[in-house]
Amino acid sequence: MADEPGPVRQRDQGAGRDLNYPPLPEPLVVAVYDNHTHLEIADGEQSLSVADQLDRASSVGVRGVIQVGGDLETSRWSAAMAAREPRMLAAVAIHPNEAPVYDAAGTLDDALAEIAELATRPRVVAIGETGLDFFRTGPEGHASQYRSFEAHIDIAKRNGLALQIHDRDAHAAVIETLLRVGAPERTVFHCFSGDAEMARILADNGWYLSFAGTVTFKNAKNLREALAAVPRALLLVETDAPFLTPAPFRGRPNAPYLLPHTLRAMADHLETDATILATQISSNTELVYGRWDAEPVSVAETQPGTSPFGGLA
Repeated sequence: MADEPGPVRQRDQGAGRDLNYPPLPEPLVVAVYDNHTHLEIADGEQSLSVADQLDRASSVGVRGVIQVGGDLETSRWSAAMAAREPRMLAAVAIHPNEAPVYDAAGTLDDALAEIAELATRPRVVAIGETGLDFFRTGPEGHASQYRSFEAHIDIAKRNGLALQIHDRDAHAAVIETLLRVGAPERTVFHCFSGDAEMARILADNGWYLSFAGTVTFKNAKNLREALAAVPRALLLVETDAPFLTPAPFRGRPNAPYLLPHTLRAMADHLETDATILATQISSNTELVYGRWDAEPVSVAETQPGTSPFGGLA
């Protein structure tokens, strides 16, 4: 793509970080998808275009990505890039930490209206990342977060799109909100951070759990217990690149091509073959978002009792 727009953010490099991208992992036998990535954020010493990133991913068995927005600028970028890149689909939203910022400026309603418009664009298949974050936002911003979250849920349901949830230090509040207002048919907890008990609650509601590189960290026993506690039909995998680089490269720049490390760690913990798990997760991902080589199909356009992407729901 000769005229490909560059990233719109630069990650804070941080003192002492190794800014070299890790080497390519051994390719997967069965290809999977990166459920959540931020290719709009540049990181590391190398300047990698979106095409470079996706070429690397393709070479190791990562056939496509969900490119996720978190404000108006990155949501516009995500929708525009997905429209032109066949290996990319997009999610658009106002991140929960950004909602109070827009609200304080008196522009949250306008921002939500634009997200609703972006949701109708070709190859926008999800609303996200949205949710609640009580870690970075104090009580004074909670009302804005709730208002934004509920508006995003409504946008997802009206457009038959999946919902990608950001949930930090707000597990009970997120679940209560989804149960109170009604979750979209396909709801995904991005970078799942709860325990096995929470995982079972999500599974009971048919919500998906997406695991990032954090599941490979030595101190993440709770995530591995959660991974083993739910049906494999509800598992997804992601990078959240350029953040959360999996072991053994924790702290270095992350990218979709490093997804095989997380997939293999998940398979090892589940005591299953990586190829079997990749087959399941690839199927799960297509059920949530559709096929990357096809136009998205609205749930509203399907017959009751069927999946919007073919087969029984």
